[in-house]
Amino acid sequence: MAQRLKTDKILFITVVLMVLFGSLMVYSASSVVAESRYGSSYYFAIRQLAWVVVAIPLMLFFKGLNYRKLQKPEVAFVAMAIVMASLVVVYFVGHQHRWIRLPIGEIQPSEFAKPALVVFLAYFIALRSRAINSRFTLAPAILAVGFLTIAVMVADLGTAIVIVLTAAIVFCVAGLEMRYIGFAAIAIFLICLAAVWQKPYRLGRIVRFLDPTFHYVDKIDTHGWIRSQMKKTAVTQDTNYQATQAKIAVGSGGPVGVGLMEGKQKLFYLPEAHTDTIYAVIGEEWGLFGTMGVLIGFLIVLWRGLRATVLVHDEFGRYLALGITVLLLVQAFFNISVVLGIFPTKGFPLPMISYGGSSLLVTLALLGVLMNVSEHAG
Repeated sequence: MAQRLKTDKILFITVVLMVLFGSLMVYSASSVVAESRYGSSYYFAIRQLAWVVVAIPLMLFFKGLNYRKLQKPEVAFVAMAIVMASLVVVYFVGHQHRWIRLPIGEIQPSEFAKPALVVFLAYFIALRSRAINSRFTLAPAILAVGFLTIAVMVADLGTAIVIVLTAAIVFCVAGLEMRYIGFAAIAIFLICLAAVWQKPYRLGRIVRFLDPTFHYVDKIDTHGWIRSQMKKTAVTQDTNYQATQAKIAVGSGGPVGVGLMEGKQKLFYLPEAHTDTIYAVIGEEWGLFGTMGVLIGFLIVLWRGLRATVLVHDEFGRYLALGITVLLLVQAFFNISVVLGIFPTKGFPLPMISYGGSSLLVTLALLGVLMNVSEHAG
């Protein structure tokens, strides 16, 4: 009889608590806007709870599924192919090239690129770990990750950045030589530069974040090409508005916050309060203790993920745990950094906390796999 695995209770309890807390904060952050737009303060909260009802069983399914069953070429390569095909479809038929509308809500295919990437990296690196710096390893890896990144980047630069950084960190841990890391860093920088220049609103966000008065930009760009490119966007000229409102919200909370449901910045001042900037609402209503509590939750995920990475006995499990941990923590890091004004404004959902069905489904599915690896690691 197979030995029954011991549940990683620390990780499991942390995830459940963060999801429940996130659902509470979605209601708090969205209730006034939902009442105004849809006639019900529970509009977003009910939808989020519906996704939780679907996502929790999905997490439990992957928690109980032996992760080694994912170590198959048909899983790794077919998943990548399906995701890239769906990204092509959504570009032509999706809302704003990002979402596919379904009766149950909107699906964002770029979110599903994350688990496809993690499984592919774990399978491919475990297969080629002894020749990680060979051109026969690097060429197909670059092609696969590159095509996936470009397909995602067309409409969602934020997810593309998360994907690239996750792949880079996993390959570094796998033993990629420094010269290749340098080449990759230059290539990533040039691709991001092209993506930013292609979309004037992206350029505007970065320029106004780094040089709000154009003091240095005008000295460097004497012909005014940058200003000209920025004027092509229809987006508001005050690209720092969201960041400013987020910092006001966090600062208003003080040590203990103003109280649940009592925040003021979410009342049509703070854009996307229940999605990208929900961490600012937590800061205002729960104060420093609330924001630190969320950070501690992510640190626990980091701890249990790295523990699984170190203790699991097979390479596929090692890189699977590492990829999931890095991906979720990188996304959380960027979301929190944008809210605190460390990085330019960019839409990154906060895993387990922000409103969004696709993000919640993918996050909990990945965490279910991580729990399974952790349980096999002892």
